[in-house]
Amino acid sequence: MTQADELVIRPLTAGDRDQWRELWAGYLAFYHTSLGASVYDHTFARLTDPDDTALNGLVAEIDGELVGLVHYILHDHCWKPEGVVYLQDLFTRRDQRQRGIGKYLIEAVYKAADDLGRPTVYWLTQDFNVNARALYDQIAEHTPFVKYQRG
Repeated sequence: MTQADELVIRPLTAGDRDQWRELWAGYLAFYHTSLGASVYDHTFARLTDPDDTALNGLVAEIDGELVGLVHYILHDHCWKPEGVVYLQDLFTRRDQRQRGIGKYLIEAVYKAADDLGRPTVYWLTQDFNVNARALYDQIAEHTPFVKYQRG
């Protein structure tokens, strides 16, 4: 980033709707996924509802423009009475990649987790996502778990 760029990581707000939608659509497109308008509406409403503390969103902003996002979910865990944090979606606009924005977003989730007394943060990625995995290998432990799912 240049000196003129000032990166701000902050909570998602209601005024971010259009830029957030564009970023999330980019994230979903990377995974060859598209969702209906009702899912966007529902997700955005939950992410910006101050009474819904389970689903959370942060954005990366430079000069008033959103350039990245992260969504994370707080949930209970049988082995960890304090609960854990699942980092679900992480995306940086293509023209802003390789500038450390993804790392700053993850670190912001780490801070939120620590502030809540939930030190465990985990996430999934696809094995072919080599650029993201290069970052993840620097800031987290690669575990041997294999994901299974129904539906």
